[in-house]
Amino acid sequence: MKMPFGKYKGTVLADLPVSYLEWFNRKGMPPGKLGMQLATVYEIKLNGLMELLIPIRASLR
Repeated sequence: MKMPFGKYKGTVLADLPVSYLEWFNRKGMPPGKLGMQLATVYEIKLNGLMELLIPIRASLR
């Protein structure tokens, strides 16, 4: 999924910078599915688990 609004509109959620995800974490994630996905990507990046997304990205190509 891509970011639907803001400075990074059109950017794949997994490609968002950690600083942007940290800002959302401090200010509050958006409601609904987008907020849950942003929170998940934040936790993945925070814990250094980006390699988990490699097979998913490969299957989308």
